[in-house]
Formats: sequence, C-alpha cells, structure tokens
Amino acid sequence: MSDPTQPQNPSMTPQDPNAESPAHDALSQENAQPHSDAPLDAAETLASALADVAVLQAKVSDLQDQYLRGQAEVLNARKRADEEVSKARRFAIESFAESLLPVLDSLEAGLLIKEATPEQIKEGAEATLRQLKSALERNKVIAIEPAAGTKFDPHHHQAISVVPAEQDPNTVVTVLQKGYLISERILRPALVTVTAA
Repeated sequence: MSDPTQPQNPSMTPQDPNAESPAHDALSQENAQPHSDAPLDAAETLASALADVAVLQAKVSDLQDQYLRGQAEVLNARKRADEEVSKARRFAIESFAESLLPVLDSLEAGLLIKEATPEQIKEGAEATLRQLKSALERNKVIAIEPAAGTKFDPHHHQAISVVPAEQDPNTVVTVLQKGYLISERILRPALVTVTAA
C-alpha cells in the first residue's frame, strides 16, 4: 500500500502556484525584448513613400512640360493656319487677275488696229472670248446653260417667266442669260423661261 502523502504519478504532481509555466516564460521573454523591428519597418515605409512621392512629382513635372509643349504647338499651328488663310485670301485674287491679263492684252491690241475689217474684229473678239472662257475655267468658274427641256432647278436657275410650250411641265424653254458656278457654288443663277408646272 502506498503512502497517501506521496504522489503516485509524477506527471500528476500539483504545480506550485508561484512557479512560472514554460509558455509564460516565453511570453515574458518576448515582452522583455525590445521591438527593434517596428521602428525599422516604419523607417522603411517612410523611405519608400518618399521615393514614390519623388517619382510621382517627376511624372507630374514631365506631364506639365508635355502639356505646355502641346499648348505651344497648338498655338503655333493655329497661327500658321491663320497666316495660310490670310495669304490664300490675299493671293487668290492674284491668280485670277493673272489669268485675265492675256484677255486685257488682246483687247488692247485689237483696239490699236485702226483700219480693221469686220472679219478681223470678229476673229479678234472670238479669240479674246476663248481666252476669257479659258481663264474663267482655270479659276473654276463654270457656265450654267441648261438645254431646252431640262428640268427646272431652283438652285441653279431663276425663272423669269412661264411660257406655253409642248414640253414637259416645269422644264426650261429658253436661257435668257447664262448662270455661273464658282467652285460648285452659285455665282449667278441662269435666267430662264419655263413651262407651267
């Protein structure tokens, strides 16, 4: 029979309440050690954030520079376009006037002939008219001269009167005065007579 005062199983011995357990020892040691990693992590995070800020500031500066350059390029392009338009307006008439100079020369030369026959005057006038038509066509001035029976077009024709005719209704009968287009824009409509609608 065993002694009741002696413990039968050594693992079942009661622990001293004042004695510290191994887990408690480990926790105490962990608490006792200073947290040297925490300040190091904060410093690294701050350094990384400052580096990111520096990179972003460089990008912002680069984008601002690109924006200013783009604005300058747009402004320069606009100025060049305005200058081109201004030159085109100023010198468009120059080309037209230059193409009319031969017509002027022909008319002056014809007037210098003192004893021209009617045939010579007619030939000179026809030659001058050909020069004038050529000059107008080179400058995109095209005659509007609709044939009889052409459907009346209010965009290109102006009806002076309505006449009876054996044509389809609302068609051109005669052209009283040619019209002209300049670069497909009406310079003057053709004056026409039309059949009743």
